[in-house]
Amino acid sequence: MLELRHVLCPIDFSEFSVRAYRFALSLAQHHRAKLVAQHVVELWQYPSVSFAASATVYEEFSRALREKAKQQLQELVKNYTHDEIQPECIVQQGIAADSILAFAEAQKADLIVMGTHGRRGFDHLMLGSVTERVLRNASRPVLAVSRLSHDLIASGKQRDHVHLSRILFCTDFSENSERALNYAISLTADYDAEITLLHVLEHVPSSANLEEATAAATEQLDRLVPPEGRKAGKIETTVLIGKPYQRIIQFARETQADLVTMAVRGRGALDLAVFGSTTYRVLQLGPCPVLAIHV
Repeated sequence: MLELRHVLCPIDFSEFSVRAYRFALSLAQHHRAKLVAQHVVELWQYPSVSFAASATVYEEFSRALREKAKQQLQELVKNYTHDEIQPECIVQQGIAADSILAFAEAQKADLIVMGTHGRRGFDHLMLGSVTERVLRNASRPVLAVSRLSHDLIASGKQRDHVHLSRILFCTDFSENSERALNYAISLTADYDAEITLLHVLEHVPSSANLEEATAAATEQLDRLVPPEGRKAGKIETTVLIGKPYQRIIQFARETQADLVTMAVRGRGALDLAVFGSTTYRVLQLGPCPVLAIHV
């Protein structure tokens, strides 16, 4: 079973961070975990005050911003939180991504849940810069909730709850992705969900080798399936051919996946070449939340 004891949810008051908060709240409730709602005040967004004000005026202005943010955060939490869980509200001052990463490490957060886009008006084809930096540098799993996510959050009379019925795990057969599979399978056990292990063949030299390559990939996927999962009939395997991000997104849409899970290589390992390809594009364009598991 997956142990989630501490969930961190950065909030910038955008619609995406509110959706992420509702997702985080449900996860925390399900796992009886501590939930921390974090907002970071970034003074660089107020250059006229930052550069022209005296030290006294600067401090008074920053204190007023923190107080206002604290009130907003507490109001948001109050509006979406039921009595069974009492999140902690934290307001800090600094650079958002750096503060989120530092706080997650200091608090030993088991999971960071955040929106894919912030409030700075990014186009829908661009990932929010804060989310991107956190995904690049976090050493902990990050669940990014997209603007394109279909409605996973059902509202009851007393609480929101996330339905995770179908989980898609994407693997390139690297050691990293195999280790991340244990995390994904634990989620299926927690939610009694079905999981599909997906591998995409991008380069097949000729049609004569296609059948052989597909069979080999299918056999490799089958070896990843634990015996208990095979017996329960909750784990399926699929091999597709094409551009990985396109096929992942298409398959997630066709199967109405509730969550896409992908492995990334630990802190700082998402360089531009890697992050700019499959993972980045699935985060940009995918139809549901993406869980990046750092291994």
